Amino acid sequence: MRTKEQYIEALGKMRRNIYVNGQKIDRTDEAQQATIDTVGVTYEEAAKPENADLLLATSHLTGEKINRFTHVHHSVEDLHKKQDMTRHLCRLVGGCILRCMGIDAVNAIHAVSFEADKVNPGATQYHKNFLTWLKRFQEEDLMGCCAQTDVKGDRMKRPGQQEDPDMYVRVVERKKDGIVVRGCKLHITVASAADEILVVPTRYLRPEESDWAVAFAVPGDWEGVKQVVTVHNYRPRKHFQRGFMQGSTDSYVIFDDCFVPWDRVFLCGESAHGGVLALLFALFHRHSYSGCKPAIGDLLLGTVALAAEYNGIASASHVRDKLAEVIKVTELGYAAGYTASDLGKPEVYMPGLGFTPYGPGSYIPNSIYCNVGRCLTGEAVFHEAEILTDISGGAPATFPYEGDFVHPEVKDLLNKYVKRNPNVSAENMAQLWRYVGDMLCSATGGIMNVANYHGGGSPIMEAIAITGQYDIEEKKALVKRIAGIED
Repeated sequence: MRTKEQYIEALGKMRRNIYVNGQKIDRTDEAQQATIDTVGVTYEEAAKPENADLLLATSHLTGEKINRFTHVHHSVEDLHKKQDMTRHLCRLVGGCILRCMGIDAVNAIHAVSFEADKVNPGATQYHKNFLTWLKRFQEEDLMGCCAQTDVKGDRMKRPGQQEDPDMYVRVVERKKDGIVVRGCKLHITVASAADEILVVPTRYLRPEESDWAVAFAVPGDWEGVKQVVTVHNYRPRKHFQRGFMQGSTDSYVIFDDCFVPWDRVFLCGESAHGGVLALLFALFHRHSYSGCKPAIGDLLLGTVALAAEYNGIASASHVRDKLAEVIKVTELGYAAGYTASDLGKPEVYMPGLGFTPYGPGSYIPNSIYCNVGRCLTGEAVFHEAEILTDISGGAPATFPYEGDFVHPEVKDLLNKYVKRNPNVSAENMAQLWRYVGDMLCSATGGIMNVANYHGGGSPIMEAIAITGQYDIEEKKALVKRIAGIED
């Protein structure tokens, strides 16, 4: 396992292929620092002996201790610990820990590459390729991201119906030594600070759409890859620093006739398995949300409670009711994820077949509970922001600039007039409103709300998965029996 410093050193050696607001920058550029610091927490915390049980695992390939973010789940306990690790780390950084997309893709590809080889007896070695890649990924403790979402073009048309077939990443040429791919994946979180980009399909595919059924991994600076990056940093402060400055980035990852050697290809043309891979990554990622969204709920609850205390209204009955709302969503989301872990098996839900054994024995969380938890917490995002707005009042939106709090002519007057609760210092009160302003009023705060709503799939996608997989007919039969209805 490596240190945060070694991670940064590796980023500094990568080829420059990321573009930010018209500039081509290094990965260690100041604009990336908050993102790097956030990922760095996963390395720093893993090095602490007291975190070994939660943040480390034993590789099924080598038997060596590895960072859990590079691990393939092989038990219910593994699924539980992934969820709890995510909640623990997200609480430390104040938001997304940025590393779960990589491990969620690893677990999905691990199962699908194994099954895809079965339909090509002896003709493909996707799973062997993947295990070779995974061994290095684990031994070097690499940082991975997942590129799933295609640009999609006309949303009413399938990949093969688009006027421009590059609207979904596809194979444009198959060679003796590899494949050439073209297209663009977007909304790809932390790709600009990742060692490796894992690419998977974004939807179910028909047999005639085999060119779009492709999965592979390439380094973030691979030839033929360009990243156009949006940086999500909170407003920098000069005088009154946050305790931790969380950051993130999202990339349009463009594959411009990118050559991928066969030993990095994990799926190529198996359209049925391409659809399963799209489903499985989403499923594993929604399971990760049952760790990160409860962590965000913990932080939101603390912020609402502090805002009420600092405003002197902590004992008001409506405050108690709003705190209860946040707690219910937070813990129900966690409970759904915990149940998904507890019911995890080496099985995947297949339409028309139900839960079916799948993969080489690695564990997959229960899809109903993953989707229920993600949908519940996703739908609550903007209502929770409304709760914080209600309890905070208007102060975060119109709060004076921090420079005014150090100006000799007005600083004392400001410290006098920002006071509300006599038991809370003006300095602490000002820090809270700056923090709430970051959450509610900054560009990054708005982006995080959209990300928390849509990330891992919008609530409508979870609703489709829930109703498509839930045995509604069995529930109708229960009612018919009790009501005395005979068909």
